[in-house]
Amino acid sequence: MPRFPHHLTGPGPNNPFPGIKVLERRIGREIPHRLGSNEGLDMPHRALRERFGDAMVEHVYCYGDAEALGIRRRLASLYALPLEATLVDAGADSLIALALRTVATPGCAVVSASGTYPTFGYFALGQGCRLIERPYREAPGLLAPDLDVLLASAHEHQARLVYVANPDNPSGHLHSDEEIRRLRTELPADCWLLLDEAYHDFRDDADSAFSREVLPGVIRLRTLSKAHGLAGLRIGYAIAEPDTLAMMMKVRIHYAVSTLTQAAAETVLDHHSEVERHVREVKARRARLAEHFSALGAEVLPSATNFIALRLPSAELAGRLNQELLEAGRLIARPAHPDLGHVLRITAVEDALVPGRFEILERAIVENPV
Repeated sequence: MPRFPHHLTGPGPNNPFPGIKVLERRIGREIPHRLGSNEGLDMPHRALRERFGDAMVEHVYCYGDAEALGIRRRLASLYALPLEATLVDAGADSLIALALRTVATPGCAVVSASGTYPTFGYFALGQGCRLIERPYREAPGLLAPDLDVLLASAHEHQARLVYVANPDNPSGHLHSDEEIRRLRTELPADCWLLLDEAYHDFRDDADSAFSREVLPGVIRLRTLSKAHGLAGLRIGYAIAEPDTLAMMMKVRIHYAVSTLTQAAAETVLDHHSEVERHVREVKARRARLAEHFSALGAEVLPSATNFIALRLPSAELAGRLNQELLEAGRLIARPAHPDLGHVLRITAVEDALVPGRFEILERAIVENPV
């Protein structure tokens, strides 16, 4: 089992402000009078009420539940996760930073694929880590983080953590459960696996037994930004062993998830059939987009996400087309990392299916066959 930094292994630091919801659970009864948290409880909020209504305003007065128990109970029920193995925070990005604060120290090595979700590298460098990036594995129909290369690098550099997005962003590639399990098994004993599962809901096997496992030495991250449509409210959750989550709580911002966000997330989780319907519709649009661009002669990479990725003949062509589309008011995504500059990513929203929306790209694909 990987170790934690020495400064976290002793007693404390302890959250100095657990909040009223946590205190109520500790004493086993409601606290009806909030007289000590210094919140602006008597602020009229006339402007907010006029714009958003009374129901929304009721969620803005008070600090929220620092443990987000209502959300965690719903996640446990919906996805058969152990309640004590979940932690809620302000989106997957915040959870990446939180995981690094928990297990990494300045100067330690962390490993990822060169061109994968760039926020990991951004936070790793901000934490003072040595970021070791390794090329993707490329072949016809394949663009994927090379787990064997990541594994070898972890041993070579005595890495403290390996980051893998699965499904991958930006390629859409999905590693099998067996591949991920083997990676964890063969990593150095003192190396963590940070498994970013932001697109997990779009896997065809999203409800597999492996998806519910709490794996030693692994911190799994998921988000409510994609399938649940709450990107603007910033909320996600981690799955890890309780002892690991206890360490993460030592360095977590107490009220990172607002009361309004928690209320919205609880409402969406209480209407899970809408999420399931949305996921089905996204998969159908993803298939239509893939078929459309494949028919034009583009190389469409397999995707287990809510987007498709096109591999173009060159980074120069991809860069030019990305800029032309942007100037025409069509924002798609092109990885900033030079290793993946030849990839363009399109989200499977209804607007992407409008005829003529990608005329610039379609014409270039026909003129530049793979």
